Amino acid sequence: MREIILIQIAGTDRDGLLAGIMGQLAESGVTILDISQSVIHDDLSLGVLIEVPRENESSPILKDLLYWAHNQDLHLKFSPVTEDDYERWVGVQGRKRHIVTVLGRTISAANLAAMAEVITSHGLSIDCITRLSGRRSLTNPPAMPRSCLEFSVRGTPEDISGMRAAFLDLSREQGIDIGFQEDNAFRRIRRLVCFDMDSTLIQAEVIDELAKRAGVGEEVAAITEAAMRGELDFSQSLRKRVSLLKGLPESVLQDVAATLPMTEGAERLIRTLKSLGYTIAILSGGFNYFGHRLQEQLGIDYVHANELEIKDGVLTGGLVGEIVDGAGKARLLKAIAAEEHISLSQVIAVGDGANDLPMLDVAGLGIAFHAKPVVRQGAGQAISNVGLDGVLYFLGLRDRETVDQLAGREG
Repeated sequence: MREIILIQIAGTDRDGLLAGIMGQLAESGVTILDISQSVIHDDLSLGVLIEVPRENESSPILKDLLYWAHNQDLHLKFSPVTEDDYERWVGVQGRKRHIVTVLGRTISAANLAAMAEVITSHGLSIDCITRLSGRRSLTNPPAMPRSCLEFSVRGTPEDISGMRAAFLDLSREQGIDIGFQEDNAFRRIRRLVCFDMDSTLIQAEVIDELAKRAGVGEEVAAITEAAMRGELDFSQSLRKRVSLLKGLPESVLQDVAATLPMTEGAERLIRTLKSLGYTIAILSGGFNYFGHRLQEQLGIDYVHANELEIKDGVLTGGLVGEIVDGAGKARLLKAIAAEEHISLSQVIAVGDGANDLPMLDVAGLGIAFHAKPVVRQGAGQAISNVGLDGVLYFLGLRDRETVDQLAGREG
């Protein structure tokens, strides 16, 4: 009969403990079936599942380990595991796994209680919790804090649509974002990220800024809002808005481009993605004049957007070429992926408007960013409470793995 024992070790963490523990067990030739360790505020929690050799008895092994641990001021607990229980546990490990990402400015116990209740009520079990965000000083807190926890959960949701809806409700009610994705190889090897521009990479709708300069701000803004909510056909609404800009000097475009505010976290996100070898694209229903400015500033690889017609230094009120609408964004995403020999499962799309939904749908990971309710409901994931660099957490990246932290800069 096999003898299997779970050893739980707790105490103050310090260098050399694992080597000492394993050294004690090595003398008896035990097999390590599983091991897990966590340290919170220098407090160690270590679990080791061992199989005792058939020719040995566990009592002397545990006695020696207990004596050693006492001298190290460690607390030990031994729990026997039957072979049947062990085999059942092994069988459960083969169940499908998912990743739940919880992020916000701060994360409270109430947030986690509500999130965990949704997980449990849909037939999933939490296996592991990992903090992705860095430790935050209480004395000198950052101006724009961010917190993120990643949960590895086991099982298949009984009602995945219902669970996503419950997560969206929690996000709205509690000011946190909750992502849910299958834990597979594609999650760790994304290669292409396609961004909307207006209200995603930049904190403005460019056409509204141009309209203000042309004296038709309120009229254009109303059309823009209706289009973003999906209440108007995008192409028709765009032509209508652009027609109101007729006669605007080209120099105004330069002035607006120089004052457009970047979205919080956008530069940090792009720098990190580029350092990791990602291909970056802007697919925008806005204007390529501004997209190319961002391309120069951030090192974007592809820019596809609409072209304003300019003659004799002024806007004619027309557009040149085919309009980049929602369907066009999806086509362009597929075309870039094909050109770069990238599977759609390895593509991320990020946007805020109704015309972004087609590309969010075809991408392996679609993220609605500070979007209207209809877009959040239609997208696979949503970020509404932190900056654009929250996308990095959906990739499983820790703060210490970002380009700013690696370079010693504040993220």
